[in-house]
Amino acid sequence: MAFPTWALAGFWGLVSGSALLLGAGVGYFLRVPQRLIAAIMAFGSGVLISTLSLELMEEAYMKGGFDATAIGFIGGATVYTLANWILARQGAKHRKRSGKQQHEERQQVKTGAKNGTDAGDDNGMAIALGALLDGIPESIVIGLSLLAGGAVSTVAVVAIFLSNLPEGLSSAAGMKNAGRSASYVFWLWTGIAVISGLASLAGYAVFSHFSADVVAATTAVAAGAILAMLADTMMPEAFEEAHNFTGLITVLGFLASFFLSKMGD
Repeated sequence: MAFPTWALAGFWGLVSGSALLLGAGVGYFLRVPQRLIAAIMAFGSGVLISTLSLELMEEAYMKGGFDATAIGFIGGATVYTLANWILARQGAKHRKRSGKQQHEERQQVKTGAKNGTDAGDDNGMAIALGALLDGIPESIVIGLSLLAGGAVSTVAVVAIFLSNLPEGLSSAAGMKNAGRSASYVFWLWTGIAVISGLASLAGYAVFSHFSADVVAATTAVAAGAILAMLADTMMPEAFEEAHNFTGLITVLGFLASFFLSKMGD
């Protein structure tokens, strides 16, 4: 039985998003050493850097040329950075940190000590919006990959799955330290997983009607947002604990994704 392409887009987006829920389960219920979490974050960062470099940017350039790719890439990074800056002011700066940072930030928000907040506020909504901001660009990429010929990019799905695991793990560990309940954590990541599927479906359904230039620019927008996300949220957590080993572990993640991309050649 052949499934519609739009359904496949949603399915694979949901699969990649489910890694957030899986990682959150490990991070919340198991005592994972922070240094191991940092190492996994570094590996996931390398996987995503390889994917956006060798898959997304190359695909965008082949379809739309340098102009569309450059404009989309910078635009995606700019939009993400501005949105992340706004959310950071509301208490979501450390949403991917596994240590005490989330706890300290939540207390600052509750007491009104953080700029832009008043005493009695909570940063739960900001955390949720931040998780959504981090996940949507990755999911759209999966839907866009189906536009090339009706087959999903295995590299993109695997790379996003591998990077989502440490994201969910680290963030959930930090949320637990901040006093978040298990129901909050798992409803959050379940919602993000579902929205990931919908975003992937939209990436295919919406952009299948647009020109190659628009698709190229959109792919580059996603790549720019992902790279900005790595620099702002994942790499700081990786370096905090892994220190001098961060670079090596990131390189191993890059190599793993590079290997995956060449398996079908």
